[in-house]
Amino acid sequence: MSQRLQGIEEFVAAVEAGSFALAAQRLHVTRSAVAKSIARLESRLDTRLFLRTTRSQSLTEEGHGYYERCRRALAELEAAEAIADVARSTASGLVRLSMPAMLGRLKVGPLLLALARSHPQLSLELSFNDRRVDLAEEGLDLAIRSGELADSTELVARPVGMQWMALCASPAYLAAHGHPGGIDDLKQHGAVLYARDGQVSSWRFHDAEGRLVEVTPPSRLRCDSAEVLLEAAIGGMGLARLPAWLAADALAAGTLVRVFDEPRPFGFELNLIRPRSRYLPLKTRVVIDWLAERLPPLLAAR
Repeated sequence: MSQRLQGIEEFVAAVEAGSFALAAQRLHVTRSAVAKSIARLESRLDTRLFLRTTRSQSLTEEGHGYYERCRRALAELEAAEAIADVARSTASGLVRLSMPAMLGRLKVGPLLLALARSHPQLSLELSFNDRRVDLAEEGLDLAIRSGELADSTELVARPVGMQWMALCASPAYLAAHGHPGGIDDLKQHGAVLYARDGQVSSWRFHDAEGRLVEVTPPSRLRCDSAEVLLEAAIGGMGLARLPAWLAADALAAGTLVRVFDEPRPFGFELNLIRPRSRYLPLKTRVVIDWLAERLPPLLAAR
C-alpha cells in the first residue's frame, strides 16, 4: 500500500464510528492498531486531527477538512472496486447482514444458506437481533427492517415483502372467555404481548374506514419472542397478534383460530436497506436480488 494511503481507512472509521474502539470493531482489528495508525498519520501530516480526552474525542478544524476529502477519496476507491466487481461474473467476497431474529432464523437464514451453496466464493456474516442497527457504525452491508422507514439521505431501501399480522386465539380460550366481535371488544380480553426493553408493542388494525387503530389489551405475559407468544396462545393464555406466516401451521391444524375477520388486513412492510453509494458491488446485489425474489412468497399468508 502507498504510504500516502496508510491510516486513512482507520481515520475515517474512527470519525464515523465515534471512537477508536468502535472503529476497531468495524475494521476487525485491535483498538491499539487503530490508534497507532492514526498517530502515524498525524505524524506524517505534521497535523493534529483529533482532540482527545479520557472521555471523548472530536476533530480539529484541520481534521474536519481532511476527513471530508478522505471520505470522498475512499468512496471513489469503493466505486472503482465496484466497477471491477461488476466486470466479474462470479459474486465473491464478504457480505454482512443484520435481520430481525425470528424472521431471520425461520425464513431469511435458510434462503441465505441456499444462496451460499450456489455461490462458493461468497461469504456471509449474519446477525439475528431485533434492535435497530446503525449500518455505518457497525460496518454492515445490508439490514432487513420491518415497518416504516425514517427519511434518510444516507440509505437506500428495497422492498422484500409484507409481514401481515393475524389476531389468533386457541379454541379453548374462546370457549372459556367468549369471542370478541371486533376491535372495540379487545380490551375486555387477556392477551400475550410482544415487549422489548420494557416497551410494549400495541396492536395495530385498520378499521372499517381504513383508519389506523392501536389497542393494548391487558396482559400477564409479555416477552420479546414471537415464538413464545405463539406457544402461549396455543396453550390458551390469551389472544395473540402474530405474523400470519408464523401462525399459519397452527391455524391449519386448528390449535389456533382467527378471532374475527378484520375490515382490512394490517401488515408491516419489510425492506432491505443499504448505505447509499454510487455503485453497488456484485456480491451485495446478488444477496438483494435473491431475497427480493424468494422472500415475498414465504410471507404471503394473511
